[in-house]
Formats: sequence, structure tokens, C-alpha cells
Amino acid sequence: MAHNWDDLRLFLAVAREQSLSGAGKLVRLDPATLGRRVARLEKALEVVLFVKSPQGYALTEAGAQLLERAELAEQAMRKATADVGGQSDQLTGQIRIGAPDGSANFLLPQVCARIAGDHPGLDIQIVALPRVFNLSRREADMAIAVSAPEAGRLTVQKISDYHLHLAASGAYLAAHGPIESVASLKEHRIVGYIADMIFDRELDYLADLGLGQVALGSNSVSVQGHMIQQGGGVGVVHDFALPFLPGVQRILTQEVSLKRAFYLIRHVDDQKNHRLSRFADILSSALRNEVLLLEAKA
Repeated sequence: MAHNWDDLRLFLAVAREQSLSGAGKLVRLDPATLGRRVARLEKALEVVLFVKSPQGYALTEAGAQLLERAELAEQAMRKATADVGGQSDQLTGQIRIGAPDGSANFLLPQVCARIAGDHPGLDIQIVALPRVFNLSRREADMAIAVSAPEAGRLTVQKISDYHLHLAASGAYLAAHGPIESVASLKEHRIVGYIADMIFDRELDYLADLGLGQVALGSNSVSVQGHMIQQGGGVGVVHDFALPFLPGVQRILTQEVSLKRAFYLIRHVDDQKNHRLSRFADILSSALRNEVLLLEAKA
């Protein structure tokens, strides 16, 4: 049975936001009206497109099939508009990124601001949480992680390596004297993660250095960086964060140099989603370049 583009546009919004309230903000309709439009589309197609629950609107198998076709129609519509108006293909709608707070604080703000500038119709949400995101529950459209997951229906794309070093503020070093060896760190206050809140083994930097006792701890790497900046002690800092922490300097660089990687994690069902795939490519490239730029300034 035929359906028009406006119906598909509303369907796409609900499918992507998985809620009437979120979709309503994108298409500028109140949730009740949008709900009636979705129900009308389901009646016209004689299929159930969504499973409704307190958690939101989840696509049925029929809904997933329509999503694929609707996205093709959306691409064709955008291309036709661009061909007529001479405008470049623009990303639109809302995309939510889950990220550990290191990348969320020091990389994503400027990267996403630039992407949003290139795509004015795009709404980007950054959810900064010190834990692994559950994409199966659709907590986010994609997530940045510091290790590649080995289970789940997920796709993994390496974004970039990044580097970390021990660091301290100039004021701390002036007050406590130069630090000449890893062994001597036991005589200093250590800043680091709260041990029982380390959500990924890749973040357990201090254990590898034999430094289990943390005098100033936080589950946030951003908070740790500011503790170090305030003269709280010595800790591990991302090289890309150093330009944002004036007065903090690397120490023992010949003895301690850590390398980790960022990965972009997506749900396997989103592989055919042209919009998310294009955004993922833009985001990965921009993050890779930003890491290189900031590490060069460290």
C-alpha cells in the first residue's frame, strides 16, 4: 500500500529516537499527534512497525525492513534536493555518542562542534559516563571505547592510538623536588582511578607501575587531571589532555610511556544505516586528526 514521504519522515524520526517525545522534537509535532500518525501508517501498511514499552519504541522485523527502504528514500530525496539547489548532502537528525570522559572532555567537544558547523541540521549528543555502554539497549547510537569488545552483536572500528605519560604540576615539583625514578614515586602522593571503579582493564595504569595506593582518586580522568594541575600529586595523563592543563608537565618520559587505542563501537544492525555510517566515518577521521594535533602540542 502506498505511503507518502511525510509518513516516512515521521517514521524515520521515531525509529531513530525510539521515543515519541524525542522524535517529536525533531519533527516539531507533539507526541500525541506523532503517535496517531504512526498508528495511521501501521494501519495503512497493515503491519506493526514498533513494539511499544516503557523503555520506548523498538522496531519490529517489519519496522526494520521499512527503515531500510525509508533511508534509501531519504537519501534519494536529499540527493534530488542537492542536485536542484546545488547544496552538499547534509546529515540531519539526532545522533547520540557514548564516550569515556577523557575523550568526552578533551576531544569530542571541538570535534563535534566542527561537525555540527558543517551539518547545521544535525543534533549531536555526547553522553560521558565512566562505564561501557550497552548498545543492544540503544543507550547510544555509537560508542567510543578503550578496548574492543569480544561479545555482543557489535561492529568494532579502530579510531586511533593515543599516548599517556606520568605528569605533575610545576608547582608540585617545585615543592617536592625532581622525580628521578619510578621507584621514588612511592614517596609522592599519587593521583589515579578509584580502584574498584575501574571499568576497563586498559585503564588500570598504576597497577602496571606497582603503584596501588592512590592518595587522591576519582572515577573521572578529567577530575584526575585537574587534581594534578592543582598540585595534588603525580598521575597518568593523556598527552592529548595536556594542552588543556596549563602548568602540568610530563615526567619520567624515558621510563614510562603508555599507548592505548580508541575504538568506535556500533550495533551490527546499524551497518546498513547510511546516515549513521557516514557520521561514523566523519567522526573517526576527525577524532584521529584531533589526537595527532593535540599530542603534537603536548
